[in-house]
Amino acid sequence: MHLTHRPVRPDDIPGICSFPQSPAELFYMFPKAKYPLSPAQLNDAIAQRSSSTVVEGNGTVLAFANFYKAEHGGVCALGNVVVAHAARGHGVARYLVTAMIELARQQFAAREVWVSCFNHNTAGLLLYPQLGFVPFGIEERQGWDGSRVALVQMKQELIQPG
Repeated sequence: MHLTHRPVRPDDIPGICSFPQSPAELFYMFPKAKYPLSPAQLNDAIAQRSSSTVVEGNGTVLAFANFYKAEHGGVCALGNVVVAHAARGHGVARYLVTAMIELARQQFAAREVWVSCFNHNTAGLLLYPQLGFVPFGIEERQGWDGSRVALVQMKQELIQPG
């Protein structure tokens, strides 16, 4: 499948809201949101964040992410990462994260990209180190169901050309 990426559009929102398939999946993507994800919740997040981006394959939106922190010449922190259920396991998340790293480099001249991943999100914990992210911290958080969870913080240092 040929993948491309572009900025999110208003007509993408309802489809993206269907990507998290459970309260746990929504928690991985957007810990503050209430399940099911509504267009209002997603639009509020987009309004407060930078570089909201979708991945398309064959004209269908397959994934979404943005930066909840974007400092020019500093840190870009990746958030709201989600892939459509049917597109998982096909390299879409890898493409999305790689595209976001390039946006951090090009739009913000970022020195580092950060990503945080909850301990139950095995796919994320395995993917991010393959893409060059290194753990640097763990925080205790409360899960969507009130349980104790660990938030693993990872970063990738970017080498700027020139």
